[in-house]
Amino acid sequence: MLKKERQAHILQQINIHNKVLSSDLSVQLNVSEDTIRRDLQDLDEEGRLTKVHGGALSKSFHFTIQNQNIYQHVEKKIIANKAVKLINDGMFVILSGGTTIRELVKFLPPELNATFITPSIPIALELLEHPNAEVIFIGNKLMKNAQMAVGAEVVQKLAGVKADICFLGTNSIDIEHGITDLEWEIIEVKKAMIQAAKKTVSLSISEKLNSSQRLSVCPIEDVNILVTELAVNDSKLEPYRLKGIQLL
Repeated sequence: MLKKERQAHILQQINIHNKVLSSDLSVQLNVSEDTIRRDLQDLDEEGRLTKVHGGALSKSFHFTIQNQNIYQHVEKKIIANKAVKLINDGMFVILSGGTTIRELVKFLPPELNATFITPSIPIALELLEHPNAEVIFIGNKLMKNAQMAVGAEVVQKLAGVKADICFLGTNSIDIEHGITDLEWEIIEVKKAMIQAAKKTVSLSISEKLNSSQRLSVCPIEDVNILVTELAVNDSKLEPYRLKGIQLL
């Protein structure tokens, strides 16, 4: 495989999943980790990703309220517009972090009266712009890359919450492995979010369907609703429908 082809694959994977591991890319592309590290270094110097120990992060991973560098922005807006219809007045809603969740917050009707609970700094800041939302930020140790609070205290506080619905920004999802991710501390928080809510909603662009990462967030049976940009009768969604998941 040519260098340009390798780097195109790396950028595709990092845009979809926000983070990549050198070891995984080495297996996918059948080249040495040294080759992958050189590719990541080149892409970092070009400003196309952020090289970190063991892999790389997407530039959009470090998002702020003003940052509009969002991969598949149109698709994420479609997902947000569908998902927002699940939120009603008086609800207690748990939100994870991520750019799709951020779009969901932007679609909240200004007249909506609901309580939102999140450990994500960018999501909490976005919610502060809403005229009627009550915002509960659950904080502790901050994971800088994800701009999210993690740790035992966050998990403990979530254990005391009884929310109506939880919206998860999703890294990877498939039938066999369920929702998976790469960051252990974030996974522990997401598990607590799922336990704290009556319903779990996975927000996922279609490129993340039928993909998996190394660490489990939850089995597919724990997902009540899957929201993508696809039409609900799209053949890609049929395996999820057969699992009894509501599709939007």
